[in-house]
Amino acid sequence: MSRHGEKAREILLDAAEELFARYGIDAVSNRKIAEHAGTANHSAIKYHFGSRQDLLEAMLQRAMDGMRRCRASLPSAAGGPEASLRELVTVQALPWVYSFDALDHPSWRAQFLYQARLHPELPSIVGDSLRAEVLDAAAQGRAIREFEGIPEVVVKSRALILGPMFLGLCAQYERTVNDGRQRGNWESVGYFLVDSMVGMLAAPSTAPADFMAFGDD
Repeated sequence: MSRHGEKAREILLDAAEELFARYGIDAVSNRKIAEHAGTANHSAIKYHFGSRQDLLEAMLQRAMDGMRRCRASLPSAAGGPEASLRELVTVQALPWVYSFDALDHPSWRAQFLYQARLHPELPSIVGDSLRAEVLDAAAQGRAIREFEGIPEVVVKSRALILGPMFLGLCAQYERTVNDGRQRGNWESVGYFLVDSMVGMLAAPSTAPADFMAFGDD
Protein backbone atom coordinates (compact mmCIF):
# COMPACT_ATOMS: atom_id res chain seq x y z
CA MET A 1 0.00 0.00 0.00
CA SER A 2 1.26 3.51 -0.85
CA ARG A 3 2.16 6.01 1.84
CA HIS A 4 -0.83 8.09 0.75
CA GLY A 5 -3.12 5.07 1.11
CA GLU A 6 -1.77 4.30 4.57
CA LYS A 7 -2.32 7.91 5.65
CA ALA A 8 -5.88 7.88 4.30
CA ARG A 9 -6.62 4.67 6.20
CA GLU A 10 -5.24 6.14 9.41
CA ILE A 11 -7.35 9.28 9.06
CA LEU A 12 -10.46 7.16 8.54
CA LEU A 13 -9.59 5.01 11.56
CA ASP A 14 -9.17 8.14 13.68
CA ALA A 15 -12.48 9.56 12.47
CA ALA A 16 -14.33 6.30 13.13
CA GLU A 17 -12.79 5.92 16.56
CA GLU A 18 -13.94 9.38 17.62
CA LEU A 19 -17.45 9.09 16.22
CA PHE A 20 -18.02 5.56 17.55
CA ALA A 21 -16.74 6.66 20.98
CA ARG A 22 -19.00 9.71 21.09
CA TYR A 23 -22.21 8.38 19.55
CA GLY A 24 -22.04 4.57 19.53
CA ILE A 25 -21.11 2.19 16.74
CA ASP A 26 -24.58 1.60 15.31
CA ALA A 27 -25.45 5.31 15.31
CA VAL A 28 -22.68 6.33 12.89
CA SER A 29 -22.82 5.67 9.14
CA ASN A 30 -19.87 5.03 6.86
CA ARG A 31 -20.75 8.25 5.05
CA LYS A 32 -20.56 10.22 8.30
CA ILE A 33 -17.12 8.75 8.99
CA ALA A 34 -15.89 9.76 5.55
CA GLU A 35 -17.22 13.29 6.00
CA HIS A 36 -15.61 13.59 9.45
CA ALA A 37 -12.32 12.41 7.93
CA GLY A 38 -12.54 15.28 5.45
CA THR A 39 -13.01 13.26 2.27
CA ALA A 40 -15.67 13.85 -0.36
CA ASN A 41 -15.55 10.17 -1.31
CA HIS A 42 -18.48 8.67 0.58
CA SER A 43 -17.32 5.19 -0.44
CA ALA A 44 -13.96 5.65 1.28
CA ILE A 45 -14.64 2.96 3.90
CA LYS A 46 -15.45 0.39 1.23
CA TYR A 47 -12.44 1.41 -0.85
CA HIS A 48 -9.87 1.29 1.97
CA PHE A 49 -11.28 -1.48 4.17
CA GLY A 50 -13.85 -3.48 2.20
CA SER A 51 -16.73 -3.83 4.64
CA ARG A 52 -17.80 -2.15 7.84
CA GLN A 53 -16.86 -5.30 9.73
CA ASP A 54 -13.38 -5.07 8.21
CA LEU A 55 -13.16 -1.48 9.44
CA LEU A 56 -14.11 -2.50 12.97
CA GLU A 57 -11.63 -5.36 12.97
CA ALA A 58 -8.90 -2.99 11.75
CA MET A 59 -9.73 -0.65 14.64
CA LEU A 60 -9.46 -3.47 17.16
CA GLN A 61 -6.20 -4.64 15.59
CA ARG A 62 -4.77 -1.13 15.85
CA ALA A 63 -5.70 -1.03 19.53
CA MET A 64 -4.07 -4.42 20.10
CA ASP A 65 -0.92 -3.34 18.27
CA GLY A 66 -0.68 -0.22 20.44
CA MET A 67 -1.06 -2.28 23.61
CA ARG A 68 1.57 -4.79 22.46
CA ARG A 69 4.08 -2.03 21.74
CA CYS A 70 3.62 -0.76 25.28
CA ARG A 71 3.92 -4.25 26.69
CA ALA A 72 7.15 -4.83 24.78
CA SER A 73 8.64 -1.64 26.24
CA LEU A 74 7.95 -2.67 29.84
CA PRO A 75 10.27 -4.78 31.98
CA SER A 76 9.34 -8.46 31.82
CA ALA A 77 6.66 -9.23 34.36
CA ALA A 78 7.06 -12.13 36.71
CA GLY A 79 5.34 -15.26 35.49
CA GLY A 80 5.40 -19.00 35.81
CA PRO A 81 3.82 -21.12 38.48
CA GLU A 82 4.87 -18.75 41.26
CA ALA A 83 3.18 -15.67 39.80
CA SER A 84 0.82 -13.95 42.21
CA LEU A 85 -2.67 -12.80 41.31
CA ARG A 86 -1.42 -9.20 41.33
CA GLU A 87 1.30 -10.05 38.82
CA LEU A 88 -1.17 -11.83 36.56
CA VAL A 89 -3.54 -8.85 36.56
CA THR A 90 -0.79 -6.24 36.26
CA VAL A 91 0.81 -7.80 33.19
CA GLN A 92 -2.52 -7.57 31.37
CA ALA A 93 -3.86 -4.25 32.65
CA LEU A 94 -0.95 -1.82 32.62
CA PRO A 95 -0.01 -2.16 28.93
CA TRP A 96 -3.56 -1.15 28.01
CA VAL A 97 -3.40 1.88 30.30
CA TYR A 98 -0.02 2.93 28.93
CA SER A 99 -1.31 2.53 25.37
CA PHE A 100 -4.15 4.94 26.14
CA ASP A 101 -1.67 7.38 27.66
CA ALA A 102 0.51 7.24 24.53
CA LEU A 103 -2.25 8.54 22.25
CA ASP A 104 -2.45 12.10 20.98
CA HIS A 105 -5.06 14.23 22.71
CA PRO A 106 -7.96 14.33 22.49
CA SER A 107 -8.12 10.55 22.39
CA TRP A 108 -11.07 8.23 22.00
CA ARG A 109 -9.72 4.69 22.13
CA ALA A 110 -10.81 3.64 25.62
CA GLN A 111 -14.27 5.05 24.92
CA PHE A 112 -14.44 3.23 21.58
CA LEU A 113 -13.40 -0.07 23.18
CA TYR A 114 -16.03 0.44 25.86
CA GLN A 115 -18.63 0.76 23.10
CA ALA A 116 -17.18 -2.16 21.12
CA ARG A 117 -17.46 -4.58 24.04
CA LEU A 118 -21.24 -4.63 23.54
CA HIS A 119 -21.19 -5.14 19.78
CA PRO A 120 -22.42 -8.67 19.01
CA GLU A 121 -19.93 -9.23 16.17
CA LEU A 122 -16.81 -8.00 17.94
CA PRO A 123 -14.61 -9.76 20.50
CA SER A 124 -14.14 -8.01 23.82
CA ILE A 125 -10.38 -7.88 23.40
CA VAL A 126 -9.64 -6.16 26.70
CA GLY A 127 -12.05 -8.24 28.76
CA ASP A 128 -10.94 -11.45 27.06
CA SER A 129 -7.27 -10.85 27.79
CA LEU A 130 -7.87 -9.93 31.42
CA ARG A 131 -10.20 -12.86 32.01
CA ALA A 132 -8.03 -15.37 30.17
CA GLU A 133 -4.91 -14.56 32.17
CA VAL A 134 -6.68 -15.29 35.44
CA LEU A 135 -8.70 -18.32 34.34
CA ASP A 136 -5.90 -19.91 32.29
CA ALA A 137 -3.67 -19.77 35.32
CA ALA A 138 -6.28 -21.54 37.40
CA ALA A 139 -6.91 -24.10 34.65
CA GLN A 140 -3.21 -24.90 34.45
CA GLY A 141 -3.24 -25.81 38.10
CA ARG A 142 -1.36 -22.82 39.44
CA ALA A 143 -1.74 -22.51 43.18
CA ILE A 144 -3.12 -18.97 43.35
CA ARG A 145 -3.31 -18.55 47.08
CA GLU A 146 -5.73 -15.63 46.83
CA PHE A 147 -8.37 -18.02 45.45
CA GLU A 148 -8.20 -20.43 48.39
CA GLY A 149 -11.69 -20.97 49.81
CA ILE A 150 -13.44 -19.18 46.92
CA PRO A 151 -15.72 -21.44 44.82
CA GLU A 152 -14.60 -21.82 41.22
CA VAL A 153 -17.90 -20.51 39.87
CA VAL A 154 -17.37 -17.30 41.84
CA VAL A 155 -13.86 -16.84 40.46
CA LYS A 156 -15.12 -17.38 36.89
CA SER A 157 -18.05 -15.03 37.38
CA ARG A 158 -15.90 -12.30 38.88
CA ALA A 159 -13.47 -12.64 35.99
CA LEU A 160 -16.32 -11.80 33.60
CA ILE A 161 -16.65 -8.41 35.32
CA LEU A 162 -13.03 -7.42 34.73
CA GLY A 163 -13.42 -6.06 31.20
CA PRO A 164 -16.43 -3.77 31.80
CA MET A 165 -14.93 -2.61 35.10
CA PHE A 166 -11.56 -1.82 33.55
CA LEU A 167 -12.83 -0.17 30.38
CA GLY A 168 -15.56 1.76 32.16
CA LEU A 169 -13.09 3.63 34.35
CA CYS A 170 -10.58 4.08 31.51
CA ALA A 171 -13.29 5.52 29.27
CA GLN A 172 -14.42 7.87 32.03
CA TYR A 173 -10.86 9.02 32.70
CA GLU A 174 -10.20 9.53 28.99
CA ARG A 175 -13.20 11.87 28.85
CA THR A 176 -11.86 13.93 31.75
CA VAL A 177 -8.47 14.18 30.02
CA ASN A 178 -10.15 15.37 26.82
CA ASP A 179 -12.04 18.00 28.83
CA GLY A 180 -8.98 19.10 30.81
CA ARG A 181 -10.58 18.03 34.09
CA GLN A 182 -8.38 15.06 34.96
CA ARG A 183 -6.74 14.48 38.31
CA GLY A 184 -3.65 12.35 38.69
CA ASN A 185 -2.39 10.58 35.59
CA TRP A 186 -2.90 7.42 33.56
CA GLU A 187 -0.35 5.47 35.59
CA SER A 188 -2.20 6.21 38.83
CA VAL A 189 -5.40 5.07 37.11
CA GLY A 190 -3.68 1.84 36.09
CA TYR A 191 -2.49 0.97 39.56
CA PHE A 192 -5.85 1.91 41.08
CA LEU A 193 -7.50 -0.52 38.68
CA VAL A 194 -4.99 -3.27 39.43
CA ASP A 195 -5.65 -2.84 43.15
CA SER A 196 -9.43 -2.82 42.57
CA MET A 197 -9.46 -5.89 40.30
CA VAL A 198 -7.22 -7.91 42.59
CA GLY A 199 -9.36 -6.94 45.58
CA MET A 200 -12.57 -7.88 43.78
CA LEU A 201 -11.22 -11.23 42.56
CA ALA A 202 -9.81 -12.20 45.95
CA ALA A 203 -12.64 -10.94 48.17
CA PRO A 204 -14.20 -13.55 50.48
CA SER A 205 -17.25 -15.32 49.12
CA THR A 206 -20.07 -14.85 51.62
CA ALA A 207 -23.15 -16.08 49.73
CA PRO A 208 -24.12 -19.09 47.61
CA ALA A 209 -23.19 -18.63 43.97
CA ASP A 210 -25.65 -21.03 42.36
CA PHE A 211 -27.50 -18.15 40.67
CA MET A 212 -24.31 -17.32 38.73
CA ALA A 213 -24.66 -20.08 36.19
CA PHE A 214 -23.02 -17.95 33.50
CA GLY A 215 -19.75 -18.43 35.36
CA ASP A 216 -19.62 -21.97 33.97
CA ASP A 217 -19.47 -20.77 30.35
